[in-house]
Amino acid sequence: MKLVSYLQNKEIQLGAMVQENLYALQKVNESLPKDIISFLQLGTEKIKETEQQLMNMLANQGDILPVQDYTLLAPVPHPTSCRDGYAFRQHVEAARRNRGVEMIKEFDQYPIFYFTNHNAVQGPGPVYCMPDHFQQLDFELEIAIVIGKEGRNIKAKDADEYIAGFTIMNDLSARKLQMEEMLLNLGPAKGKDFSTVIGPWLVTPDELKNNLVPAKQGHVGNNYNLSMNCWVNDQLVSSGNVKDMDWTFAEIIERCSYGVTVYPGDVIGSGTVGTGCFLELNGTGKLHDPNYIAQWLQPNDVVRMQIDGLGTLVNTIHAEATDWSILSLKK
Repeated sequence: MKLVSYLQNKEIQLGAMVQENLYALQKVNESLPKDIISFLQLGTEKIKETEQQLMNMLANQGDILPVQDYTLLAPVPHPTSCRDGYAFRQHVEAARRNRGVEMIKEFDQYPIFYFTNHNAVQGPGPVYCMPDHFQQLDFELEIAIVIGKEGRNIKAKDADEYIAGFTIMNDLSARKLQMEEMLLNLGPAKGKDFSTVIGPWLVTPDELKNNLVPAKQGHVGNNYNLSMNCWVNDQLVSSGNVKDMDWTFAEIIERCSYGVTVYPGDVIGSGTVGTGCFLELNGTGKLHDPNYIAQWLQPNDVVRMQIDGLGTLVNTIHAEATDWSILSLKK
């Protein structure tokens, strides 16, 4: 099932995408909640039952009509929290090589993550950035999960049961702000907290069962063969695959939930796929060619991300009409 949150008549609604048409789930069953977190809390069986009811209505032509005139939101417009992992070794290795430092051995010992601003999660459409954000503004091509049921101290062998679905994530990053604050070994914060984009919908795990592949040797949990691509202004800049994740989402959930309760609506990103950001691409380019011209996102750029089975996420970058700068406040 492809779950969608959308805005219609200034009210957030819950729907499902079927063959590029959006259907309101309250038309399937008026007792269903309008917000996705409450819907996830009903449990897997209720979600499957709702999907079957929708399919039955579609089979009887005219029983349910597609929604018209709506604005697509993030599938989870107001996550209970938002974490981002560091699962792709290729990305970490390349970024460290480009900085002239050795690969950190701890990467292979345990998965890590950081918290970002769950109140700055956005869906498809415009993203507004401040002047300092455009000091090396970057995309990050990722896949994310949404937690579907409450849990604590979850073992990796059981953790896939807690995944409600998958979505595309663009972890937008203001690299100038990020690098400056991390000199003090704290963060990322201002380099990340202005926007994290997810969407266009939340795909339940059953839709991806034909893409299942084994986890990498020594790892536990489901992995998926899903190609990942990103275009900026119709130029392909990044290609990868979800199956290249070294740490599985199951292992990341195990660490996230240690001594902590995870809740339905928690969003957890994979971290950047190899080649999945300009920071890595620019570093690799300069390593091979000293005259390489670095590229960063600019106002009016269109970022389009696609992952097999998860759809296409499109955002246009806009500049806020201000000259306010916090970088100018440095003492």
